[in-house]
Amino acid sequence: MAQSTIPGIVSADVLGSGSGRKTAQDTIRVGIIGAGGNTTSRHIPGLQAIEGVEIIGVCNRSQASSQRVAEQFGIPKTYGSWQDAIADADTNTIVIGTWPYMHCRATVAALEANKHVMCEARMAMNAREAHTMRHAARQKTHLIAQIVPSPMTLRVDNTIKRLIAEGYIGDVLAVEVRAGGAFLDTEAPRQWRQDFDLSGLNIMSMGIWYEALMRWVGEATRIMAMGKTFVKMRPDADGVMRAVRIPEHIDVVGELACGAQLHMQVSNVAGLAGTPEVFVFGSNGTLKFSGNRLFGGQKGDAQLNEIDIPDEEAGAWRVEEEFVNAIRGVEVITHTDFDTGVKYMEFTEAVTQSMLAGTAIPLPLHI
Repeated sequence: MAQSTIPGIVSADVLGSGSGRKTAQDTIRVGIIGAGGNTTSRHIPGLQAIEGVEIIGVCNRSQASSQRVAEQFGIPKTYGSWQDAIADADTNTIVIGTWPYMHCRATVAALEANKHVMCEARMAMNAREAHTMRHAARQKTHLIAQIVPSPMTLRVDNTIKRLIAEGYIGDVLAVEVRAGGAFLDTEAPRQWRQDFDLSGLNIMSMGIWYEALMRWVGEATRIMAMGKTFVKMRPDADGVMRAVRIPEHIDVVGELACGAQLHMQVSNVAGLAGTPEVFVFGSNGTLKFSGNRLFGGQKGDAQLNEIDIPDEEAGAWRVEEEFVNAIRGVEVITHTDFDTGVKYMEFTEAVTQSMLAGTAIPLPLHI
């Protein structure tokens, strides 16, 4: 039985007819829980563009917003609650587009109802919830469970991995991440990323950048962090002043399993700092990611020069396609599986632990 030569693709005869996965002829019938910006701009259009996929119903934060989304995309049903979406006998697949506070309970409930799950990033509120989600998925190996991936570096990921494997930069020695280029907005209302009850331990875009780094150089084994919240209270949607517990500027220093040292700065106060950048420094060369472009140079070069991304290596957003193909048994989830999600949620929680304790935190966590 031969495996496909395309990365991430597995031929149907490898999986076998007893895999429990849907065949290409089966209709994938989707219920949507949470229809925010990413769901309406990417997931719903992406799924509707795939033959044999039907979106059966949608549940958003209110009946009115559910109805608006249903009318916009020609979705036949709206649900009164997220539980109704999972209980609907007409669906066999659930897409969770809510904020992190709903991810664990909706994912576990969908898997227990024997429905495939695609869950928006970030995976969960904390590492314990991420472990709970992964445990539920491992009990249902005939189902597909996917986390929406970090998108910023998809175009260059394959080229970076190849160059590192070929020795272009030699041994990986240090990784530097700087994300954020705006001045602090002291007047803006509190939004969900600043609401601990909705976002949990997630801090700005930190976990998303860490997920991208893991594709290139692997995970961290120990980290230390300091962070600061400058605006301690912001008004909520009703104008009531609420505490802000999530940092607006953070520095993380860590050791990576590959032997390199990590420094990551993610900030909402770094005015005029420019486009986010990632450097991978090696014993023989340097790679730089900036503005969806890749630059590189080696010893003896006077400067970094842009590196062309071969067409066959260039990645792109194909989350919905990968999810559907995995359900049909012709692809495996690479962007992003629950094991990867657990790793970035453990990193996220370790950052908070380090900030609170003022000490280094080893990874993986003992959950």
